[in-house]
Amino acid sequence: MDVPGSLTAQLYLLAYDPRKERVVTNYRLPYLLRAAALTDLLLMGRIADDDGKVRVVSKDRLGDPVLDGLLHQLAESGPRPWRHWIGKDGRATVRAVRDELEMRRWVRVELRQPFLIFNRSAVRVRDTRVVKRLAARVAGALSGPVSRIGDRDAALVGLAAAADLGTVLPRAKQRAHKRRIEQLTERGGPAAAALRKVIQQARGASGG
Repeated sequence: MDVPGSLTAQLYLLAYDPRKERVVTNYRLPYLLRAAALTDLLLMGRIADDDGKVRVVSKDRLGDPVLDGLLHQLAESGPRPWRHWIGKDGRATVRAVRDELEMRRWVRVELRQPFLIFNRSAVRVRDTRVVKRLAARVAGALSGPVSRIGDRDAALVGLAAAADLGTVLPRAKQRAHKRRIEQLTERGGPAAAALRKVIQQARGASGG
């Protein structure tokens, strides 16, 4: 069974809670998907880390509306810290990832109480075997030989841990695999560390 190729799509799907039968959205998800998109661009060689700032290496389009939109933003601006881009336009990124997954029929968006002024929606994964396969990749990265883990799977684990994505990496599992997660986070690029700081700052600002 195929799975989406981008980290943004993979992490969005990993936010699916089988008990609630929907994708769980919280204040951390926008930051997580922004960090994932930056990491996608980094692993594809479109951007690079320049002394703690994001630098565009190539403006060539990728054919992915989420990543192309972010790359355009980066190209229009001068080099800025990773935290700046993780904290910017996160909600728009969540919507763009959701819409792309819906268009490609990975998810189904259902309106709840559609006749109210403020509509609410629930996002359901069409085939939950996709989520199970992605979760198995995370589990494999935590237990298999480090030398056999690709940079993309390393980044997947590092980002999920940085955002406390409890649907796939609850805190008990993070504690049990702390050293391995640290190793994988280092390999995944600077976005995960920046993501953790952005989330800490947001939590402190809200008093949570």
